[in-house]
Amino acid sequence: MVYYDAVNEIISNVKKSTQEVNQDDLKEMINTIKEADSIFVMGLGRSGLVAKAFAMRLMHLGLNVYVVGETITPAITEKDCLIAISGSGETSYILSTTDTAIDIGSKIIAITSYPESSLGKKSDVVVEVKGRTKNENEPSYIKRQISGQHQTLSPLGTLFEISALVFLDSTIAQLMYEYGLTEKDLKARHTVLE
Repeated sequence: MVYYDAVNEIISNVKKSTQEVNQDDLKEMINTIKEADSIFVMGLGRSGLVAKAFAMRLMHLGLNVYVVGETITPAITEKDCLIAISGSGETSYILSTTDTAIDIGSKIIAITSYPESSLGKKSDVVVEVKGRTKNENEPSYIKRQISGQHQTLSPLGTLFEISALVFLDSTIAQLMYEYGLTEKDLKARHTVLE
């Protein structure tokens, strides 16, 4: 069944892409988060869902965190950081919002598959989380078959989004360690209204 082939492909790609994250970039991201008064996160579509999941875990750590676009999100300041999640690094809304944060003097952290993208070029910290490679986007079926490049079984941005989620949850584990927090500490901030 295609299902099992897709599972194996996705797991293999997520493991590879998350293990290839540059350690210096990760450290710089963590330091920027720790130095910020407040952390703002954003993404669109499924990347937006990843951003919200990360924001929830940052809140569980006891950090001041907000999701861009929510009605209760306050103004960003020069003492804050914005974490922008975009596989392509070219999403227009992400870029315009990032420009606003830059004008205010906020630090920008980009999570993207393309460090040389518009988002990557304007960010203070760029963490590359690989999704699809350029070769996998070869439009010619014949060229793909001759070179052994077959169409991926993971649709659209799946590899980036799942890899970004795993990367960010692993970053939470690192922050827990650095803050000396346990799961019990996080659970105390977990919602009790559900």
